Amino acid sequence: MIEVRQIDDANPALAHSPMVRALEKTFAYMAEHGGIGLTPSKAFKRVFVHWAAREFHWPGYTEEDLFAINKVLNEIDFGPLMDLHDVMIALKIGRHYKGQFKLTKAGQELVGHPGRIFGIVTPFYLFEVNHARFSRFDDEPVVGNWDVFLNVLNVETEDGATGADLRQVLYGEPQHGFDDVLSRL
Repeated sequence: MIEVRQIDDANPALAHSPMVRALEKTFAYMAEHGGIGLTPSKAFKRVFVHWAAREFHWPGYTEEDLFAINKVLNEIDFGPLMDLHDVMIALKIGRHYKGQFKLTKAGQELVGHPGRIFGIVTPFYLFEVNHARFSRFDDEPVVGNWDVFLNVLNVETEDGATGADLRQVLYGEPQHGFDDVLSRL
């Protein structure tokens, strides 16, 4: 796997990462409530999903966005939360235990270390997660070349870059003004 440069826990850029923010808030929720309740199918219970929708401030998945089409939210209705659940299990940061989702020892060691969270979760999320699992074209390859992408990212992000900046460098101007693809990390 490609190594990502380590980021200091105090780096202010980490506050702009929805994934890091969501994980830190999830860790705090688990500390306060002793874990996250699970349904019989091992999904997060609605009380946590509703809390996450309100607290995460995930671009494109705000509380208003999610409740505009649902009266109640299940984990599957909040895609990024479902991804975080899967990532925490795959990385052995958390596990299901007696009807609760709890942090493992490895997960507990990440509490209060957003730079370490970013350094562990980001490469896994980028290179190991099937981002097309809910698309109609699961077997379609990613448009482009990862070697080129990573080279461009290395150069363009040296002094900071927005998702829109990267989108323009990699793919040109967005069609129809939609540019939410690169806002999830």
